[in-house]
This record gives sequence, C-alpha cells and structure tokens, in this order.
Amino acid sequence: MGSIVAIVGRPNVGKSTLFNRLHGERKAIIDDISGVTRDRIYGVADWNGKNFTVIDTGGFVHGSDEIFETAIRSQVEIAIEEATAIIFMVDVTTGITDLDEYVAGMLRKTKKSVFLAVNKVDNGQRMLQANEFWSLGFADTFFLSSITGSGTGELLDAVAEVVEDDPLIDPGIPKIAIVGQPNVGKSSLTNALLGESRNIVTDIAGTTRDSIHSEYNKFGKHFILIDTAGIRKKNRVHEDLEFYSVMRAIRAIEEADVCILMIDAVAGVEAQDLNIFGLIKQRNKGVVILVNKWDLVEKETNTARDMEATIKKKIAPFDDVPVIFTSVTEQQRIFKAIEAALEVQENRTRRIKTSVLNEFLEEATTKYAPPSHRGKFNSIKYVSQLPTYYPAFAFFCNHPKYMKDSYRNYLENQLREKFNFKGVPVGIYFREK
Repeated sequence: MGSIVAIVGRPNVGKSTLFNRLHGERKAIIDDISGVTRDRIYGVADWNGKNFTVIDTGGFVHGSDEIFETAIRSQVEIAIEEATAIIFMVDVTTGITDLDEYVAGMLRKTKKSVFLAVNKVDNGQRMLQANEFWSLGFADTFFLSSITGSGTGELLDAVAEVVEDDPLIDPGIPKIAIVGQPNVGKSSLTNALLGESRNIVTDIAGTTRDSIHSEYNKFGKHFILIDTAGIRKKNRVHEDLEFYSVMRAIRAIEEADVCILMIDAVAGVEAQDLNIFGLIKQRNKGVVILVNKWDLVEKETNTARDMEATIKKKIAPFDDVPVIFTSVTEQQRIFKAIEAALEVQENRTRRIKTSVLNEFLEEATTKYAPPSHRGKFNSIKYVSQLPTYYPAFAFFCNHPKYMKDSYRNYLENQLREKFNFKGVPVGIYFREK
C-alpha cells in the first residue's frame, strides 16, 4: 500500500510551487489569479528512497471567495480521510488568517501526521515573523521558501519518515481496481461482476467507509476487487466531486496490482483519463483499458480498430496495453476485462532467469549495438532482473550515463516482444559494471 501526501491551505500561499518542487517538474500553471492551478495536480515524489503520491489540492477550487472557503474546508476533510500525511501551507507575508486558524482547528483533531509549512520565509525579517506560526500548535513546523527551495529538504525528510515503503514482491491474491472518471460506469461494472448492488450511500454527514475490498472466487478466477465507486457522501457539494473522485482513484491505484481504466466510448480519451493513466504508469501498476458504452457509438464511422489506434496514439510511448470494448449495461465482454487483468498481473510478476536474459541481451545487442558517445565505445556486459514488485532490469555497462533514451526504448521493446509484458510498465536501468 503506497502513501498519499496532500498539500492543503488557502489560495496563493504557494502550494503549486511546492508541489512542482516535490514533483520535480513545472507541471502546474503558476499564476497570480486565484485558483488558476489547473493541469497536473498529482504526481509522484521520490525522496530518501521512498516513493509517494503528492496531491496539490489547490487545483480543485473554482469560484468566488465564499465558495473558496467551503471548498477548502471540504477538501481538508477529504484529505484528513484519505491521505497518509498532510502538508498544511501558510504564508508568512499575510500572517495567521481566520481561515488558517479554522483549518488548523480541523487538522489538530486528526491522528494523521500534519506538517505545517510556513512559506515565503526568505530573509531574516521574515524568519522572525514566522515564529508566530508556532502558536497554531503543530510540533512539525517548517520555515521554507518554495520558490528558492530553501527548507524543503528538511520538510521532505520529515514527510519521508512517516511514509510507508513500497513492498517488494508480494503477489498473494491479485488486487484489481476499477478506476476512471465519474459516470463512466465503474459501479455498474462492479455490480455486474459481483452480481449484486454494492452502492452504499449514507445520509449521515461525514460517514465514510474505506474502499470496499470484495473477494471474488468463482469460475476458476480468484482476485480481490477494490471498489471505490459506491462510496459517496450525500453532503458532498458538486464542487468537490472532482477532488473526491480523484482522491479515491489514487487510493485505489495505490492499493491495486492491476487497474482497469474505464473510458467513455462516446466522450473518447480526455485529459483526465490520461492523467489517471500516467499515474498508473508512474506507480508501476498493471493496466487494462476498458472502453465502455460501446453500444452507443455509431459503428459505421468509428470502428473498434480506429478507436484503439487513437487510444494507443494518446497513451504512447507505453502503448503495449490491452484495450477491450464493452457495454456494461448489456454485460458484453466484462469477464474478458477480468481475464485480461489477471493475465497482466501474471506478466507483472514474471521472473526471468539471468541465463535467459543474457542470451536475450546477446541477440538484442548483435541486432543493434549501443550507440557510442563521442568516440567512446559503450558495451553492455550483462543484465539481471531486480527484486521489485514489477518487471525491472539492470543492464551493466561501461558508460551508463551515455546510454541514450532511444536505446533504452529499443531494449524495452525487445524485452516486451520476447517475454510478453503486455499491460505492464517495465523499468530499465543502466548501471556501471
């Protein structure tokens, strides 16, 4: 089970800048207009050998000041529920505001780890001012400047301490999660598979149930289905539905071995689908793409082959993925999706003997030798599979840093062709012999 770290706080305190630092890329748009953070709001951070998913809640707030306050409150509630740890960001230049006080009050009640990050502390004067934030009562308080990056290392060290390590190989019973945008048919698929209506909706404000794990054991298939679809809170305003469903999807991805990513055949592949696909790939989980509502598509103008080609173009370069067309309401090919998911899990846990890998290496390098760099001849001596929970290989060579991406892609494609890693991200590392 991986860990989720959520960054919460008022608009414009610098959440996106911190997110970009942690995520290592300028993914969000940084702008002075409140609430402009769109685009990528979740990504993977890697610190002290720990991997965790980081969520920038700022990307989910739309609308006016009043709506901001309500939305921030409900986001903090959801973060308290779903995240492993919470980074609460405040801004030294504005001091402690009423909204900061309010959020602090909510966060003080949780058992989860909370890290107070006082941002924009970039000179001696502000360092003195920052001391007033100790009064919010968080033992883990850090002064930092997310723009220059000073202080973020200490914050990350503390966060990495509470983040769980990814497990090494533990196949056990395969865990399959159904993920996708709201209204794509996730609960109908779950109900069709389990043969009963599982949607639990409660009226009591603030009741939550964790994602439901249902064990499926019939027709010779044995797996655990992680169902997040049926978990809704009646009191959720429409505003947070997006944030809530993204949080659930991330939780499900973290817990699963293989994800069935459902896409709406009528809408086609949208940006949010690609975001979810990207996260599944970053977390090295298996993936099957299930195109639902195929019964509603004009077949004359749009064949399954065309649609599959379009999908693969959008998800490239990792396009060695099973794509299945279905209509959950008509129960077409839903078991095909499960069969594909179980095959993908088999591919994901496949171990290859070192002797077989080295035969493969000889064939591959004979066919196409590693390119030399500035006259330096690069040769790969041997290869071995790493003991990770997904297929990863270390190629030992004399100049690992001069290995080009194009050659990495070549080796990956050759491995896929030879050993069948369909639906599974493959890690390729060049190491010095």
